[in-house]
Amino acid sequence: MALKLLEGKRGIIFGALDENSIAWKVAEKAHEHGGKFVLSNAPIALRKGDIFMLGEKTGSEVISADITQVDELESLFQESISILGGKIDFILHSVGMSPNVRKGLHYTEIDYNYLNKTLDVSAISLHKVLHVAYKMDALNEWGSVLALSYIAAQRTYSTYSDMAQAKAMLESITRSFGYHYGKKRKVRVNTISQSPTITTAGTGVGGFKSFYAYAQCMSPLGNASSDECADYCVVMFSDLTRKVTMQNLFHDGGYSTMGISETLIKSCFTCQGECFDDIAEKEKVMGKKKPT
Repeated sequence: MALKLLEGKRGIIFGALDENSIAWKVAEKAHEHGGKFVLSNAPIALRKGDIFMLGEKTGSEVISADITQVDELESLFQESISILGGKIDFILHSVGMSPNVRKGLHYTEIDYNYLNKTLDVSAISLHKVLHVAYKMDALNEWGSVLALSYIAAQRTYSTYSDMAQAKAMLESITRSFGYHYGKKRKVRVNTISQSPTITTAGTGVGGFKSFYAYAQCMSPLGNASSDECADYCVVMFSDLTRKVTMQNLFHDGGYSTMGISETLIKSCFTCQGECFDDIAEKEKVMGKKKPT
């Protein structure tokens, strides 16, 4: 590769579970672009074992850390700086989990202890990562921190449940901490709102196939793949985007600005009026059903 955007840069990548993970793809791309980094995930996630193969492939150390525990994050940063030989230049937060979604609880009946866990793991953990890095002065000037979000932070997706609140909080933390970190160390903090992507976490959300197909039909460029998201992350980690911060960046093939598409009308939209409560209105819009 002629152009290595991350040559000489050091990073920490949170959340690589298996080869379907966006974090996994980011690690591969960062390695291709000359970046050196540490891989980290929770102890329970490391039991799967795949991350160690990624570590071998990219020449990266794997460090177990619970991203919700400040003391473990402090140890992670200290060890990472020692292993990599200097302060950190980029961080990827690709962590999200909802016990309410896993348990299949309807949004109107969520367990509030589970909600607290969802917010802690999926959003507040970003604040903790930033807090520890800020306190330890662990990031170089013009460093870049990215977290992965989803459009459900702004729009209602009926089965996305409390993860919608988590993503909204994640984006808010990005704006708030992004200001303070920018003032102190010129560190950039952004979220990337990615298309529905076939990952272990994504496919666990109810109705994922419909999410994916609908977005594909709506987006003029089609859904962005995990590999394409990884390319975008590399650019955001690089010096080419030094003045981009506190933003929620949609990486979704144009989906976020669409209302309806010709593809959806012609090929995907199969409604026969099931949603109409008023029969007269239904017949006016859909036409009268021909007797059989």
